[in-house]
Amino acid sequence: MDVQYEVTPASAQTTHLDLIVLEKVSRRYVIGPVTVTALEEIDLHVDEGEFVVVLGPSGSGKTTLINMIGALDTPTGGRIEVGGVDVTNASRRELFDFRRRLVSFVFQSFNLFPGLTARENVQFGIDAADGNGRATAAEVLDQVGLGARAAHFPHELSGGEQQRVAIARALATGNPILLADEPTGELDFKTGVQILELLREQARPGKAVVAVTHNREISRIADRVVELSSGRIESDGPPRGGRTDVSELHW
Repeated sequence: MDVQYEVTPASAQTTHLDLIVLEKVSRRYVIGPVTVTALEEIDLHVDEGEFVVVLGPSGSGKTTLINMIGALDTPTGGRIEVGGVDVTNASRRELFDFRRRLVSFVFQSFNLFPGLTARENVQFGIDAADGNGRATAAEVLDQVGLGARAAHFPHELSGGEQQRVAIARALATGNPILLADEPTGELDFKTGVQILELLREQARPGKAVVAVTHNREISRIADRVVELSSGRIESDGPPRGGRTDVSELHW
């Protein structure tokens, strides 16, 4: 049976709904005689319409956290519910449908198909998501400034261009939850601001964006900033000094 989820239409909303719920989530890895704790009893709720930045240094558990939310990894303790789906107890078939219809990833390592052009990589995302997106592959590539590079293969693109293709593929799915791992890591400042504007626009009724980064400047445009340290949440609240516009960023 396909996973069923519902997001309240904006016209019918009276309160925000939790799209992402983590309760006492832990993740430990056993490597020989050593146990490494990546996450320790994480409690986190993300409402629809929110743009949440998870901030922390390398090794703090940021990537593990979004992999848990996206069901690419499983917790060793606790419970995860995303879009009304109990991810921790879902079957393999349910998880396949969950990833296809509910979440989209922007991976730090891009994960592009080397034998497909930029347009074909984006189209693959649209097809895999069962055509949820409203825009075509060409339209989304234009949004990220790569319309003229649509016919190029990944090896013909710079690292920053490959990152933009990966972001275009995620945006094109139309899925309600967008998870981004260091989305501006390979981008120059001007392009990075353009991408952050696109990501910020995705945080609207019925949708949510969770981006992880070590760049504190990016956290200034978030609705909430969750700071991680050694697998624990150190703070969770609005940006220091309040949320600012993308145009005010600098790095």
